[in-house]
Amino acid sequence: MSAAENEPDPRQPGSDKRELILKERAKHLAKERKSKQKAGTYIEILTFELGSERYGIEVGEIQEVHPLLQYTQIPCTPAFVFGIINVRGRIISIIDPKKFFGLPEQGITNLNKVIILKNETMEFGILVDAVAGFCQLTRDGIYAAPAGLSGIGAEYVRGITSDGIIILDSGKILSDKKIVVNETVVV
Repeated sequence: MSAAENEPDPRQPGSDKRELILKERAKHLAKERKSKQKAGTYIEILTFELGSERYGIEVGEIQEVHPLLQYTQIPCTPAFVFGIINVRGRIISIIDPKKFFGLPEQGITNLNKVIILKNETMEFGILVDAVAGFCQLTRDGIYAAPAGLSGIGAEYVRGITSDGIIILDSGKILSDKKIVVNETVVV
């Protein structure tokens, strides 16, 4: 028997040589990823669908994504106020951006989600048709919105990506006074 035949097969589980190879690969891949991602050049966004368009919001002001299981409609509110939901004891108002931005409606399905946005002064959810997932973009991969973009939602558009994802400015959405419903009803 030769010396090579006495060595353990590195492909077999429990092999010390296999463990060493896997650790070296992991180190190599970690270094490669760090060198590609220079600090501050990438942003992480959550992508979602509204009607037939794809949108994204930077994750910094996203509290969580919640399925739309049960909700309560609130009478005597503007059309863009979809209703409220109870999220672990917190009552969260839901805004329907399709009505707010004047987009065509599709109805409610089991794919609808609520993206809960929060900053120091405001918290509410936005109703979306479906959540696609998270992705990373380079800051210079977001281009200025087209000059011809107009309408009620144009002021909330941060930019657009080369593959057509419209990036919304969550800071402007959260700070907009038009979203606040502060009506007093006299009985």
